[in-house]
Amino acid sequence: MAASFFATTVMAETGPRMLVDVNSLKVIEHRDAFHKWYPASLTKLMTAYTVFRAIKAGEITLQSPVVMTKNAAGEPPSKMGFKPGQAMTLDSALKMMLIKSANDIAVAIAESVGGSEPAFIQRMNSEAARIGMSSSHFINPNGLPGKGQYTTARDLAVLAVTIKREFPEYAPYFAMEGFTTGKRNYKNYNMLIGRFDGADGMKTGFICASGFNQVSSATRNGRSVVSVVLGEESLGARADASANMLQKGLTAGGAGATTLGRLQPYGDTIEVADISREICSKHGAKIRSEGRDEAGRQKLSSPYIHELDRPLNLVFAGLISGGVAKASANEQASVGDTGEAANVPIPIPRPTF
Repeated sequence: MAASFFATTVMAETGPRMLVDVNSLKVIEHRDAFHKWYPASLTKLMTAYTVFRAIKAGEITLQSPVVMTKNAAGEPPSKMGFKPGQAMTLDSALKMMLIKSANDIAVAIAESVGGSEPAFIQRMNSEAARIGMSSSHFINPNGLPGKGQYTTARDLAVLAVTIKREFPEYAPYFAMEGFTTGKRNYKNYNMLIGRFDGADGMKTGFICASGFNQVSSATRNGRSVVSVVLGEESLGARADASANMLQKGLTAGGAGATTLGRLQPYGDTIEVADISREICSKHGAKIRSEGRDEAGRQKLSSPYIHELDRPLNLVFAGLISGGVAKASANEQASVGDTGEAANVPIPIPRPTF
């Protein structure tokens, strides 16, 4: 990254960072951890956590229907594009929301679980406050930009660690390489899944105001770490930064490090950063263009990310139509929505893990 990339923004070089050991809660690395930032689709981690809490309370199950409403269908991309009245199981909806980052599905989940989108958003904020996300506020369940939607690297680390510790049974949702509807395949935007040894989640996000964000987790030899990377310049840059941090967390000692709960606020804790002019500009577009090879694939620099030399491991996620839809085991479909098309075989559909 050019040293001057964020020269005109509130950040000196790159965006906030956090690296935490999940078991000990030791903070291995942090920078600008309390600077408010737009979460973009990292918001969907909060949506998922709120859903998990509702399941635990017995309000809903993974097989409960999620119905697409006119309100949800009207959300802008990224989206699945289902029509109002169409339905899927909550299991399928979570896969679509967390893998494809579908904004329409996030709203449909919110309405189905909370009774209405505003009621669910209120629950999101209540849950955030309960677990100690003291500098976060949500105005929607999908992360689309708007005044009043903000978080911090520290709060996202709290959320990620809480999900992993409180709901380990739902860990597979964050580690899936992709899903198939039976007609089309969708790959995970998280470029570490299947490519970084031990990677097991969690979520990516992007809007102009936030840059490219990523919350990642990895586990090796019984040690589990979570990294938060905010404000990167491209898909590849956030993947490289995340991989390098995870490697450090999995191999470095944490002696003398403070814990997540004891880390005290510092720096700018008031202003919500907006880096739109740097990210969604001709200069930003040029940087992203230069970050791809002649085939249009992301160029990655981290030595800890390796090529995926096998077909994607896809799970099934589809609409309900007299039961969960089935896909042909020998169909083929194109991986879409990432600019990298490749024909891959569809495995036997699995409605659950």
